[in-house]
Amino acid sequence: MGHPNQTSSVTPLRAMSRAVSFAAFGCLLLGQTPAFAQSASQQPASATNTRTTNNAAPGFDEETDASTAPAANGAAATADEAQRPAIADAQTGDEITGSILDENMRRLNTREARIDETLPGRRAAESASTAETPGIPLGTFVLRPSVTQSINTETTKDGDTRQRRAFLETDAAAALTSDWSRHQLSVTSEGAWQRNISGEGEEQPSFKINGDLRLDLPQDTVAHLTAGYNFYREDTDDPDAIANATQQSDVQEFSAGASVQRDFGILRGTTALALTRSIYSDATLANGTTVTLSDRNQTTGTLRGRVGYELSQALIPFLEANIGRTLYDETRDSAGYERSGHSYGAKAGVEVDLGEKLKGEVGVGYERADFEDNRLSSIDTATLDASLLWSPIRGTDVNLDLQTSIQPSTTAGESGYVSHALTTTVTHQLRDNLVGTMIGGVVWRDYPTDSTINDELVYTAATGLTWNINRYLDLTSTLGYELTTRKEGDDSQQWRAGVGLKLKR
Repeated sequence: MGHPNQTSSVTPLRAMSRAVSFAAFGCLLLGQTPAFAQSASQQPASATNTRTTNNAAPGFDEETDASTAPAANGAAATADEAQRPAIADAQTGDEITGSILDENMRRLNTREARIDETLPGRRAAESASTAETPGIPLGTFVLRPSVTQSINTETTKDGDTRQRRAFLETDAAAALTSDWSRHQLSVTSEGAWQRNISGEGEEQPSFKINGDLRLDLPQDTVAHLTAGYNFYREDTDDPDAIANATQQSDVQEFSAGASVQRDFGILRGTTALALTRSIYSDATLANGTTVTLSDRNQTTGTLRGRVGYELSQALIPFLEANIGRTLYDETRDSAGYERSGHSYGAKAGVEVDLGEKLKGEVGVGYERADFEDNRLSSIDTATLDASLLWSPIRGTDVNLDLQTSIQPSTTAGESGYVSHALTTTVTHQLRDNLVGTMIGGVVWRDYPTDSTINDELVYTAATGLTWNINRYLDLTSTLGYELTTRKEGDDSQQWRAGVGLKLKR
């Protein structure tokens, strides 16, 4: 497992994370904006995004489909309102670090605007977040930075092996949004840096930045130009992780995309093109040697189209189709397999917007992934996807996300598996200055019948409290648990708890 002094592959990231923390802290106190803050910001984390398979081709990652990702202000956005960089089935959501539990714990500390605090429909994407702080005016932009410092304890058990560690975590984030009468530019970023202070366990640094330029064109036409960068470390429990590695691979993802949506009376059409480039670093083994993973480097492109029929403002049935192409840098990987391939998908569904009470969409469809190596069998599956944001009473929000996706493998002889992921988040305002959040989820990794790998189930649960001490300072507390069960082999468990202070402006 990782060691506090093992920093050879992340020294630049740590330096950058520290710089982000100090810069954002300076912004909060002085109201000034460093160069980083002018180009980076944080988008409130969606409660629908989960990533567990980091070695899979990015076109099929276990992440929220962009077509159902929440908007920047916490409102559920349709595919026509929230176009992000996407690949193979237009999937990205928030680019996530390599651990479900890691991301859930961080999300507990991110206060999203409630449904009843946001504007309905298309205007939701045009309103800046109103979450608590006024932000820092910068000409025609508003910057909202924050820094969270927490102390945490973590216990990991794999079979009979148990590890404990205590660590400090610094989360720096910012959101930069334009205040133009027409068009909108939003840049969001967040970074996390961990340092072990006792025990042993792998540190999980991460950093991401995304930009979205919305262009309001004539004749009811809206275009989006997007770009992003994501850094994270693979999770040890990933199905394709390197066994016995003390430090898993660091992954860098570069993304770019463009989309155009136009209303034709009662018809609404969307076309989106997206590109993603993924680069994997070496993994470090316990004996100090490294495993080269450059054969996983890949580039993926996806073209997606959707047509919706507006029965009413509250109900829009739609049809959607996508096609993707993944190309690996090396024709054959280290095991001699050609893993480049194509992906295809289609689905039918309905978008729902009942104002403050219910927003989102539900769709059913079919996905297929083919590989160039005839020894790798194709993977196909029926899909059921849903992303719903429900507010049963004022101050309480329930976010339900269900996603089916194909996850290609890098294990010799294996094509991959089908992931069925369900995540539910409940947020309740206990008092005016006290918010409680609970997150529960399950991921079923369904391998083909001819696979040598058995199915896995990953259960996660996390809860947190956020106390608003004042407008600019929160006290946070979190508790989380993750269990991975396997038909053969040892189960693994992870507990984590932490407390922290969040400074925001």
